[in-house]
Amino acid sequence: MRFVIITGLSGSGKTSALKHMEDMGYFCVDNLPPTLLPRFADICFDSSTIDKVAIGIDIRGLEFFSGLLAAFGYMEEKNFQYEILFLFADEDELVKRYNFTRRIHPLAEDGRLVEGIRKEQELLFDLSSRASVKIDTTNMNSKTLGSLLSRYYGSGVSPQDGLRITVVSFGFKRGIPNDTDMVFDARFLPNPYNIAELRTHSGLEDCVREYLMGFEQTREFNDKLYDFISFILPKYHQSGKRHLVVAIGCTGGMHRSVATAQALADRLLAEGKQVFVEHRDLESEKQVQLSK
Repeated sequence: MRFVIITGLSGSGKTSALKHMEDMGYFCVDNLPPTLLPRFADICFDSSTIDKVAIGIDIRGLEFFSGLLAAFGYMEEKNFQYEILFLFADEDELVKRYNFTRRIHPLAEDGRLVEGIRKEQELLFDLSSRASVKIDTTNMNSKTLGSLLSRYYGSGVSPQDGLRITVVSFGFKRGIPNDTDMVFDARFLPNPYNIAELRTHSGLEDCVREYLMGFEQTREFNDKLYDFISFILPKYHQSGKRHLVVAIGCTGGMHRSVATAQALADRLLAEGKQVFVEHRDLESEKQVQLSK
């Protein structure tokens, strides 16, 4: 049984996530009051026909929300395996989405949207810390969200398969990814940007990788990063964590971070680990360089 509880900030994409889960064959229920969760779980886990369930729970059920931790406790006592997917987005992006749809935030007293968003962030802080997977949808469209959900919850993917790792490259000038578990800074490495013939090439291309690997500090950094991640992976797995996001940044997110992230992902993949690699700012930065 795959039992996924989808929650998070209002406006972050929970409805869209449920639709994608339904497309993947999940039995989906939206806005289930938390007090009904134990009984619903009993029915699902006793069923011989339901093997994938996704439930949307959010602050719209505020009067029932205090019962959510009790519901989790009941499921754990019954040894019901469940996962929590937590969606969120930046405050400015949530404001834009609400202004675009002209919807009213469930906690916005007297129409004060920002106050409602901040109150919800406080209320959901503890729930966020319990999440199996957290996804920042700030710069994400529905199609991208669907692809990401397919990685975590698609056919052939099981929580028993072990820890899933996402390695993200990014540019510090566009901000650190909000959903990362740990961040590494590659800006101390020699910068291919300063070599005219390498400037418009990315860290995925041989010319840039060979340039970087020509420096001992690059080789040493790659080895030590790999050793550290290899050391902590079993520790995270033993603690019950199912997904780890490792972010590696440089200035623009096109050269050093891309090459380093790809090198780490390739080594972990070669060991049979479940690894996804995402070069968040690569295409954006490439367009900037080509336009100069």
